[in-house]
Amino acid sequence: MNREFEGKKLLILGGNPETTPLVEIANDMGVKTIVSSGRTTDPAKKAAWKAYDVDGMDVDGLIALAKAEQVDGVLVGVADILVPSYCKVCNALNLPCYATQRIVDVFAFKDEFKATCEKYGVHGIPEYKLDRDLKREDLDKIQYPVMIKPVDNGGGVGMTVAYNEAELIEGVKKALDASYKKRFIVEKYMLCDDMGMYYTFKDGYCSASCIYDRYTTDEQPGMSRVCLGGTYPSKHLDEYFKKMHENAKNMFKEIGIQNGILMLSGFYENGEFYVYDTGFRLQGEAPHLLMKAIHGFDQREMLIRFALTGSEGDVNLETDDDTLLRGKWASTLWFLLKKGRISKIEGFENINQDNRVVANIQRLYEGDTVLDEWVGNEKQVLTRLYLVCDSKHELADCLKEYQKKVKVFDENGNNMVLCGFDVNKALQLD
Repeated sequence: MNREFEGKKLLILGGNPETTPLVEIANDMGVKTIVSSGRTTDPAKKAAWKAYDVDGMDVDGLIALAKAEQVDGVLVGVADILVPSYCKVCNALNLPCYATQRIVDVFAFKDEFKATCEKYGVHGIPEYKLDRDLKREDLDKIQYPVMIKPVDNGGGVGMTVAYNEAELIEGVKKALDASYKKRFIVEKYMLCDDMGMYYTFKDGYCSASCIYDRYTTDEQPGMSRVCLGGTYPSKHLDEYFKKMHENAKNMFKEIGIQNGILMLSGFYENGEFYVYDTGFRLQGEAPHLLMKAIHGFDQREMLIRFALTGSEGDVNLETDDDTLLRGKWASTLWFLLKKGRISKIEGFENINQDNRVVANIQRLYEGDTVLDEWVGNEKQVLTRLYLVCDSKHELADCLKEYQKKVKVFDENGNNMVLCGFDVNKALQLD
């Protein structure tokens, strides 16, 4: 890799496992990476040139750190809640930032995002009026089941499915505990097709890099439906472009997005699309790994370059990007674990020799413990496999192969892996 940024210093906010590959790419570009987060043991810190324990929400502390280290750029890792801090730190230091305060105000909080979307015909999930006072007249109007969410957290953290009023009240408490702003929303619980709409922006040009279908587990009643994986491209792609894409592009343009990467998460039900979440940063489920394998450009490099120069480089999204993936079929395959201590992992022995696997991002290892509070959010993810195949049927065979052979055992010999998604149904092979 071209080490044109040799010696440049980059402060990266957040140190979770998903941020580690971003740090490693920057290292390969010659950058002196500095990772800061509130937890000393965060994995991304191990890959960094230097690491600090300044919390990502401590804007003043981050500014002081950046000045002391004389950094050349700042970049947020894979954490929605740190985008507002990223914007403030960059503005204070007059460094390049792909987010503006207006963009932050729209995307940082689920309720604000939802209200903005509606203005542009991008519909959100039907919502019930309820505040922390839990007024009786509001409670009586709720039709169950519902999903309760904090407005400013993600990855399933603080989210609960409630089937009755008692569960709703407990869910509100959980959401408030997980919310920095002490705000929550209550929405209809959707049981329908789940989707991801992944956009790349460069100098004001908006490209729909991929539209894909997501599959979630139903093995954990009352919990947020954690992702089991996704298949690319979506079976609803054509309809999305007819009904929603232009509305989304108009919204992005109006709020001023020029550069960066943005994910919309949504549902498809009875011919309508409902957006339920967003993230204006690299995603934990990392579609960029599939984009790199298929198209050749790396969105992580683009963001690093922007942080240090104010430009994402010479990538031409009009020619280099392709929503149809150049005829390829791709997938992410997540393995979710039940609570317990991991004693043995099987199924990955020859994975480096499998040319269908373009990446394997592992979070947990033998000897790690899946805590009870991790169940129902992305902390229970063992690993994510990234697969690229030449045909739909080749992809189906690959998915079934890994779903069958990957096993994780606890200390009592019990298999800890939750069931995967139905491959035939997902790819419409029945």
